[in-house]
Amino acid sequence: MSVLTPRARSVGSKHTQVAIYSMSPDISSEQAVRGAIQTHSKRVWRFGLALSGASDVADDLLQSTCLRALERHHQVTSYDRLDSWLMTICRSIWLNEVRARSVRKAQALSVTPEAELISTGPDAETNIFAAEVFTQVMELPEAQRETVMLVFVEGYSYREAAALLEVPIGTIMSRLSNARQKLKNVMQHDAADTVRRSGK
Repeated sequence: MSVLTPRARSVGSKHTQVAIYSMSPDISSEQAVRGAIQTHSKRVWRFGLALSGASDVADDLLQSTCLRALERHHQVTSYDRLDSWLMTICRSIWLNEVRARSVRKAQALSVTPEAELISTGPDAETNIFAAEVFTQVMELPEAQRETVMLVFVEGYSYREAAALLEVPIGTIMSRLSNARQKLKNVMQHDAADTVRRSGK
C-alpha cells in the first residue's frame, strides 16, 4: 500500500472505538468524554503537531483540548463521533491561538521522539508518519498538513475531513493531490541523491 493512500477502515478500527459508548444507556456524558480522551489522546496530539509543527505546542493543544472537552461534556448529544468532536475542538483552539498570537511558524522536529509520531496500528509501517517522509510532510503548507493527517493517517473519509475542516470536498481532494505531488517529487529527488552518493 502506498504511503499516500487513504487507510482502509474497518468495524474494529481505532477510528470507530468510541462508538461502543452509545451501546450503554447508563453512561454519562462526562464518562463518555473521559473515555474518548483516553482512547484518542495520541491521535489528537498528532493532529496538534500537524497543525502547529511543534511538539511542545502539540502538548499544550492536547491539554487544552482535554480541558475544553470536559468543560463542555454536557453539550454532547451523541457518543458515536467523539473523536471528530475532539479534533474539532483542537483545531478551534489552534486557530484562536493563531489569531491571538499571530504564530504560524513550524519549529524543528528533530527533538520529537519518533515513537510518538508513528502510529502503533498493524499497518504502521505504511502510514504517512513513517520516519522517512515525516519531515517532508511537516514542510507542507498548514492546510495540506492537516488534511493529510486526517485522511491518510487517521482514516477519515473525504466527506468527514471536509466537515471537520469546514471546506468543500473538492478542496480536500485538491489539497491531497497537491500534497501527493510535492511529496512524490521530494522522495524521488532523495532516492536519486541516495543512488548518486552510493555510486550505483
